[in-house]
Amino acid sequence: MTNTESPNNNPEKELILAKSISDDKTKPISKNNTTPNKKTALKKDNPKKSFDEISNQIFSDLVTKKDSLVKEISELETKKNELEKDIESNFKGQSDNIAKRVKGFQEYLTGALQNLSQNVEKLELVSQPIIVKPSPLDEKKQNSITNNVVNVPALSETFKPDEQIIKSCFSTFTEQPDFYAEPWKLRRSLDSSDIEIMDDWFFNMGGRGSLESRGSRQKNALLSAGLISILGELYGDQFQTLILASQPERLGEWRRILQDSLGLTRDDFGPNSGIVLFERPEGVIERADRLEANEELPFIIIDAAETSVEIPILQFPLWVAFAGSDSEIYDDLELN
Repeated sequence: MTNTESPNNNPEKELILAKSISDDKTKPISKNNTTPNKKTALKKDNPKKSFDEISNQIFSDLVTKKDSLVKEISELETKKNELEKDIESNFKGQSDNIAKRVKGFQEYLTGALQNLSQNVEKLELVSQPIIVKPSPLDEKKQNSITNNVVNVPALSETFKPDEQIIKSCFSTFTEQPDFYAEPWKLRRSLDSSDIEIMDDWFFNMGGRGSLESRGSRQKNALLSAGLISILGELYGDQFQTLILASQPERLGEWRRILQDSLGLTRDDFGPNSGIVLFERPEGVIERADRLEANEELPFIIIDAAETSVEIPILQFPLWVAFAGSDSEIYDDLELN
């Protein structure tokens, strides 16, 4: 009994046996651990190669897209240049057409006004003597019948009775300007060429007709100020000046120049004042009719930028239309 139980009671043998068993178990475990490491290393090599391939593919795609974008940009630049050339050519063509139209209409207007003025001057306004023959049924009153003759003065003789007053004003205009003259008196001086134009307007055209523009609105307004000053000497408060210009800026320029040239104030420009400004010809015609109905005299001034003159304006006794040159009208259209 004692011999069989002693081996089981030896602790040293048990420790040695347990150690050998643990060593045998650890050996295959370490062997198994080394094998997966080799597999993971192989697996790591494959993702490296696939990443390089992907990056190369992406780079090649970017290069392709870049080339296509560069090509599209060049095509767009070409189209842009073509559009700029088309726009430039079309604008030049339109400006040439506008200039030609303005020139043609200006020539037509100038010719029409000149022909109208010449035809009016050539009209025989003095009627032929009218002989009234007696009726056979009224032989007893034959001796009492006289020849009725109606004498109408020619248009060019309208201002003949006032020639001395007008000539005196002309001589005053050529002297040194009087900056302290009374209102409605010309405070500026005029050239001899301006005097010649005014003389022709009064004594040849009878105070109605077209005048060639002096080259600028300022010079036209200064000449008109001289006409207004003379008409004020002749008619006093019985006449009113009506100015037609289709743009507010043009009317503003007229007002400033006349105000400075005639010593006027803002109160002198209004419906019930000496000078009235209009943008539309209908207003001028309506106002002129109303003045004549009140036995007053309208004096109509038409700006050089106006390309047409309404026929009803030509019926009034005093009017002047400035005919601007081609370059003057074209420059005025560009500024507005």
